[in-house]
Amino acid sequence: MNSFLQLKNISKHFNTDKKIKVLKKLSYNFNKGNIYALMGPSGSGKSTLLNLISLIDRPTIGSIQFNKNIVNFDNKKKNDLFRANNIGIIYQQNNLLPDFTALENVYLASLSINNDKDTAVIKAKDLLSKIGLSNRLNHFPSQLSGGESQRIAIARAIINDPEIILADEPTGSLDLNTAKEIFKILKNLKKTNRLIIFATHNRFFANKADCLLEMTNGSVKTINA
Repeated sequence: MNSFLQLKNISKHFNTDKKIKVLKKLSYNFNKGNIYALMGPSGSGKSTLLNLISLIDRPTIGSIQFNKNIVNFDNKKKNDLFRANNIGIIYQQNNLLPDFTALENVYLASLSINNDKDTAVIKAKDLLSKIGLSNRLNHFPSQLSGGESQRIAIARAIINDPEIILADEPTGSLDLNTAKEIFKILKNLKKTNRLIIFATHNRFFANKADCLLEMTNGSVKTINA
């Protein structure tokens, strides 16, 4: 099986008072149809790696390939368009827009690739119905529980039917029962033509992935597959 996402000799350095090496010659191949869990202590590079895969950041050294096409990090416009069309991102802090309703937060993500508001609203309502939030369409983030907000963040991430879903500690700020509900939604998003990668500190959830990866010393190794 050909790998969908290939990371080759990825290193990432941050220059502050001194050079901080977060990732060191990391190489790994990811296949569609699988859910991958990234585990590791704080500072091990989980979030940094997800930011590179999402093309929000660029590696200091190394290359990233999607379907054997090498990413040109100098072409920001093309990469932004690729992200909008192909990548859905879920954060620990849901990052919902506070002055917009649940419905608006979701359908606005669709307008980033298709300026058809009517279709976007229909898709958003359908998604919110599927995750049990039809009665929260016109509520603002401040009026929602943590679990409701995270479900809306998931709907926003998947409204464009992305090939890749990246989740950075998606259950980290939730109580256990709510976290289980959110993880169940995430796991149900698995498809043969989709890649899901999530970072977590929770081994209970990590062990439910198809492949558990451990990040240590700026690199990654497979724990199970």
